[in-house]
Amino acid sequence: MSEQQWKPVMHELEFQATIELRGINPFILVSAEQAAELAPGWRRPMPVLVQLNGGPSPAWPINMMPVGDGSFYLYLDNQIRKPTQATVGDEVTVTLRFDTTYKAGPTDSMPEELATALSANAVAATNWEKLPPSRKKDVLRYLARLQSSDARQSNIVRLMFVLEGNEGRYLARTWKGGA
Repeated sequence: MSEQQWKPVMHELEFQATIELRGINPFILVSAEQAAELAPGWRRPMPVLVQLNGGPSPAWPINMMPVGDGSFYLYLDNQIRKPTQATVGDEVTVTLRFDTTYKAGPTDSMPEELATALSANAVAATNWEKLPPSRKKDVLRYLARLQSSDARQSNIVRLMFVLEGNEGRYLARTWKGGA
């Protein structure tokens, strides 16, 4: 289905679900049928506005991650769970709405230190360009929120290490071959 042919369904989806744990990440599995009610045929990370038991208010923007069979993982960080004190094992009322205001790609600017490091390292720069927009967005958002220049520099060193193709952990994921 081409990007031009696709149209999101413009209504809310509300259902009951139990918060589960995948590794260390709390999540709710959104079935293929439920996801199709929001955006038929969608296969990429799906931007939604989410509430659990009516909170937070306003609804929190997040990307649901595709499982591969049409269903999606709705990962629930503290900012989503905290207003309602929902924890793993709780049954909650989930309200989802497709986020039509979502814009793909990074919203935070690239720190000058990272731009300089990438311009000096062709392998890392090539691997940075190959990253999906959502991963770039996560990295830049994380770097932008670091409060000390020492923390930012340390993180850029770790990021460059994995972008150079070395295996390592960065932002709670294992990187191999620069991605």
